[in-house]
Amino acid sequence: MKSLYSIILIVLVAVNFQVAKAEDGYRLWLRYDLVADPGILKSYNKLIKGWIVEGDSPVIQSAKKELDKGLEGLLGHKVQSFTSPGGNGLVIAGTPSGSPVVASLKLNDKLAGLGQEGYLIINTKYRNKKVIVIASNGDAGVLYGVFNFLRLLQTNQPVKSLSITSAPKIKIRLLNHWDNLDRSVERGYAGLSLWNWETLPGKLDERYTDYARANASVGINGTVLTNVNANALILTKDYLLKVAALADLFRSYGTRVYLTARFSAPVEIGNLKTADPLDPDVIKWWKAKADEIYSYIPDFGGFVVKANSEGQPGPQDYKRTHADGANTLADAVGPHGGIVMWRAFVYDNNVPDDRAKQAYNEFVPLDGKFRDNVIIQVKNGPVDFQPREPFHPLFGAMPRTPIMPELQITQEYLGSSTHLVYLAPLYEECLKSDTYAKGKGSFVAKVIDGSLDNHKLTAIAGVANTGDVRNWTGHPVAQSNWYAFGRLAWDPYLTSEMIADEWIRMTFSNNQETLRTISRIMLDSREAAVKYMTPLGLHLIMYSGHHYGPGPWVSRGRQDWTSVYYHKADEKGIGFNRTSSGSNAVGQYFPPVRDLYENIVTCPENLLLWFHHVPWDYKMKSGRSLWDELCYTYHDGVKTVQLMQNQWESIKGFIDNDRFETVKTLLIRQERDAKIWRDGCILYFQTFSKKPIPADLEKPEHDLDYYINHKYTDIPGIS
Repeated sequence: MKSLYSIILIVLVAVNFQVAKAEDGYRLWLRYDLVADPGILKSYNKLIKGWIVEGDSPVIQSAKKELDKGLEGLLGHKVQSFTSPGGNGLVIAGTPSGSPVVASLKLNDKLAGLGQEGYLIINTKYRNKKVIVIASNGDAGVLYGVFNFLRLLQTNQPVKSLSITSAPKIKIRLLNHWDNLDRSVERGYAGLSLWNWETLPGKLDERYTDYARANASVGINGTVLTNVNANALILTKDYLLKVAALADLFRSYGTRVYLTARFSAPVEIGNLKTADPLDPDVIKWWKAKADEIYSYIPDFGGFVVKANSEGQPGPQDYKRTHADGANTLADAVGPHGGIVMWRAFVYDNNVPDDRAKQAYNEFVPLDGKFRDNVIIQVKNGPVDFQPREPFHPLFGAMPRTPIMPELQITQEYLGSSTHLVYLAPLYEECLKSDTYAKGKGSFVAKVIDGSLDNHKLTAIAGVANTGDVRNWTGHPVAQSNWYAFGRLAWDPYLTSEMIADEWIRMTFSNNQETLRTISRIMLDSREAAVKYMTPLGLHLIMYSGHHYGPGPWVSRGRQDWTSVYYHKADEKGIGFNRTSSGSNAVGQYFPPVRDLYENIVTCPENLLLWFHHVPWDYKMKSGRSLWDELCYTYHDGVKTVQLMQNQWESIKGFIDNDRFETVKTLLIRQERDAKIWRDGCILYFQTFSKKPIPADLEKPEHDLDYYINHKYTDIPGIS
């Protein structure tokens, strides 16, 4: 009988082990699994004997729940909570105003410069007992500090001599959801929208809470629920009550809700005859609408507005400026503490000489004409979320107006949720670019954190990649882009390598070889995508409409919506001449940057065709002709994807099989698509260069017509 009992026990343990190892990705990076290293686990259990979180606000309650959940999972047992300290090994969290224990430690000087969201984590003594203290001036800071402390445990960091201070360098850090009211998601590749408007406000899905937890864990403090191509119905009472239900939940995680405002809403839902921003009735309507919104959502963050762009209505419809439109909305939300984020992604109704110049041309003359609670939202590059772009020339060009970057987390131009592309290097490339606006060292990061021009209103936005699929983002590694955005929003001076290291440890494993392997894959992935899609500065040569796959041959429609407008390939060469002899887009940059890009010799080769129309026989730094270099670079991109496959295969058995197989399958598809990109583009550009593909390179499997007519049938979000 005893033997039978032992067998049953062994079987149950084995079954539980397999269940525990099953991983569908839902938990994101907040997995809180038992620390695997016995020595580190022993040290943690020796140092952590219990916890106290003092305070009773909704945010503090969230901090309590997270600390309790995290410690139990990581340490392998229920860690006792206390109401008062009495022994060694307590984790104590709170604010001086809400926690008598924290107040007694007299940390005011150390907390003085950290604001309401910053925090410190220290080892110290309380009544001669060793404790770990997480302290902040504000409840949100306590929550962020708890997440940081748990991150230390998840990543196996020592916690015996902690002296951490951290505060966000950017005030407003938010996700932009391009989600529609019918639950479709523009440029969404992970299922339907998270927001189930049909069941709100009565039913609050558990995913809403876990979404808020994930955001808070990386310091994201705002969410724009609706698409920039806005629907005015979101501003009606029925929908505002639904938004209020989400806002009530998100508030307990330090997150404020924002909405997109359709500029023509006064006409569409207000029964006015005009949306002219200077019309008295329109001004009155927006103020009344703002009052109504704040009656439901007292901490409503404000509006994001896309106006006079891609067919959206705007102030120019009434011969008014962007400043006129933004200021009317700003005056409506301003008394309530709200802001307006006015997007600079604009189109003229007429085709410009160079679309890359348009935002600068329209907004620089308006510098200093916006209200103090208006911030201009600028994409990282001057065209449209390309695999590689130079930084947007508006960064640093409007010193009297706050500027915020808009980064794309969803992979509209980078393989949707099918290609493994870690985007932190793309973000970092932009943030660490030197604008020279006030001389050397005027980095984009300094523009957006307010330090360059002494702006108090600072913000950063990321276009979300989430949906209702079980693992949130479709591709398991795409979760890293959500994580990376949050970490860089908190501190734009972090490195891609450090962020990848954290995410891999929290999401997959602390095993050193696994860590190194996945890190290599991630850090090489963005450059690989650039090489097999848009090498040497090529841009916007994607398939028309859904932007998945190559389309350098696209020539129909509005000129600046075609690929041929951007690559300008002909028998002489390829590339867009944006120098002083061309569109002079280089003239929008400050002199050192302008001069760098103007000169074909000094222009970085990875942006060469962005700024120059280059002869096919031009000699590159490698000694090859431009044509040969283009061919070799396309092939290098495919080879990197093949290397990524081999590297991924090497970690089989070191991570859970579910995610291993999912990524393996997607990498096979990515290799297929990379070859389609390579072969289709080389064959197409060969029709202009009239040159042979270098003999040592693999030749295309099909003819050009095959690639022009190829249709994708297995890509989420693509139709």
